[in-house]
Amino acid sequence: MLEVYKLTLGQLNTNCYIFYSKASRHCVIIDPADEANLIYEKIDLLNLKPRLIVATHGHFDHIQAATELKLFYKIPFYLHKKDLFLLRHFRKSAIRFTQIDPGPAPEVDGFFDKRIAFDEIELDVIETPGHTPGSVSFYSKKTRRIFSGDLLFYGGGVGRYDFSYCDKNKLFRSIKKILSLSEETLIYPGHGEETNVSYEQKFHKNSRQDNV
Repeated sequence: MLEVYKLTLGQLNTNCYIFYSKASRHCVIIDPADEANLIYEKIDLLNLKPRLIVATHGHFDHIQAATELKLFYKIPFYLHKKDLFLLRHFRKSAIRFTQIDPGPAPEVDGFFDKRIAFDEIELDVIETPGHTPGSVSFYSKKTRRIFSGDLLFYGGGVGRYDFSYCDKNKLFRSIKKILSLSEETLIYPGHGEETNVSYEQKFHKNSRQDNV
């Protein structure tokens, strides 16, 4: 059986997800937002064995704990290669938004293929650009769960597309892609509460996504 545990961390209340197998106790850490000590504590409490750290995109508030976690557990950190440029702005962005210097950006150990798989854990890596060029979503077909980062939020909210590197048209096409999954698919966003495809379809049915 596969389970999800959510931690909401940092000044921007970013969601970090621990996706794990109850049988093997192996897990993937998705979006290591901040406060590595709280992530350690939960992993220890659940008696889990981390295998990989992944990020839905390269914004600082989704990766601040990556360095500590990868060094502590001696596991790799993966990011889409199209978001590597954001790491150059990691430190400056964190100071601007939180007034705290997080230190150097984490080093990326690898890039995504189409799937993350080990033991019974399988996650399809779906490219969902728009918020950033390299935004991805992680989809568990077996459990009908998707970790969507800052693509969309509960109640019809969508990710920011006002930065110079964003693409509004791609964002809405990505949303359309996610909302074409089965209606009972649970959506775990980068901020806020969980939702599902059926509920979000109501908000996006007549939205701009149908025309892009």
